[in-house]
Amino acid sequence: MADSVTLQDIYDLFKASQADLQASAAEFDRRMAESKAEADRRAAEADRRMERLEQLATNASREVSRLGDRWGLFVENIVAPAVLRLFQERGIEIRHLYRRAVSDIPGARMEVDILAVNGDVAVVVEGKSRLTKEDVDAFCESLQRFKPAFPERVNHQIYGAVAAIECVKDIDRYAYRKGLFVIRQCGDSVELANDKSFQPRAW
Repeated sequence: MADSVTLQDIYDLFKASQADLQASAAEFDRRMAESKAEADRRAAEADRRMERLEQLATNASREVSRLGDRWGLFVENIVAPAVLRLFQERGIEIRHLYRRAVSDIPGARMEVDILAVNGDVAVVVEGKSRLTKEDVDAFCESLQRFKPAFPERVNHQIYGAVAAIECVKDIDRYAYRKGLFVIRQCGDSVELANDKSFQPRAW
């Protein structure tokens, strides 16, 4: 009969099915190998990026630390020794100088870089490596909270001064208009940027 199926036909069909299965398995293995290679490549790229981020974070931390050291040296070695002279030249005879004055009063905690006192006048000095408008505004707000933080100065006239290694453009004039003394670097020392007609704001 023309339509009869022989054992040879069955065997040939089986062999063809086996070949298809082997081809499918080989294709599957190939795709799995490609997927694994792509996953390994992406993992390696992610590792490289993470290593780069960690390096950047380390460098940033080092720079912040170096900047902090630079700012600390600026305040301690340049600004603080010059405060007496700068304000005496403006008629404020500073008698006492306190570095890192701290108030631990609950609800009024505050730390002041430099506190210069003469009788009933006190000058609060804030040091910054780079002075910005936000720094000036924040300092003016802190000056409003100074007397609750330091109640022993409640009867003092409080003046504010900002000292900076570097100022954002025109920020010294902005601080000037806010009624603050501006201490700027001048060579190996510092000077007051305010002219002789400047009238400081009292807090």
